[in-house]
Amino acid sequence: MPDAELLRSTLRDEWHLVPREIIALDDVLLSRGWEVTAGGRTYVVRLCDTGARLPVEAGLAATEHLRARDIAAGEPVRTLAGGLTAQTEAGALAVLHRVPGRRLDGGDPVDQQWWGDRLGAVHRALQGFHHPGLRSWQPLDAEAAHLDAEPWLRAAVADAAAAATRLTITDRLTYGVLHGDPAPGVFVVDPGTGRAGLLDCGASGVGPLVYDVAAAVLYAGGPQRAGELLDGYLAAGPVEAGELEAALPVLLRLRWAVKADRAARAGCSKGLRRAREALESAPG
Repeated sequence: MPDAELLRSTLRDEWHLVPREIIALDDVLLSRGWEVTAGGRTYVVRLCDTGARLPVEAGLAATEHLRARDIAAGEPVRTLAGGLTAQTEAGALAVLHRVPGRRLDGGDPVDQQWWGDRLGAVHRALQGFHHPGLRSWQPLDAEAAHLDAEPWLRAAVADAAAAATRLTITDRLTYGVLHGDPAPGVFVVDPGTGRAGLLDCGASGVGPLVYDVAAAVLYAGGPQRAGELLDGYLAAGPVEAGELEAALPVLLRLRWAVKADRAARAGCSKGLRRAREALESAPG
């Protein structure tokens, strides 16, 4: 995570923005984010790993694609040099105009309906979207060196990845562009207009759409707490109920493995403990 001075200096040098206020957004798995007020406007700033710069730019292009299809989404702000991102020592930084509205509460049943509806609408709108920065779906490397952090970790990650691979081979899944990190705080609803949208797209690439649903379900607190989210998604998204029911347990397990992988990279023992408990009790 960059210090405040690096964030301020990059915004000033690359976007000519002088922040008056910087507020950290809720944590998500694959990036860090802030709401920044500058020059009378509010922006969303996202920081992703250095190696994710091209996928981040694909996500920004996807956001523009959504806007062209009347889905409220943050408008990317180009750097002074015309780029979509700026490279810093802490990673790739992107800036978008903040969509009006309050961020959704993942525990609220009505907000869950908005959340599932918008995720489903995003999946439909991105069918057929292409960009050279989109990665093929392969969220885990079971040979990565950091998986030696705990004795149980490599085998658990490998098992979850193998189960997901078997699923993609044996089942007919709906593929498309993934958001990758569809947390409730990424989505907003404007009380004045009743219009819902999202702050920004992620940078996950192309894969089975149920993986995004699995990520959202974990943000909601698990399947038992995500009923309205799933109902909202099924009403709006391209995935049918039978596919969702069959694929969700396996991809929930995979998402926990991804969380374990990220915790190991960051040296987060608490995150590793939670992921281990979930993986040991997860079906699929």
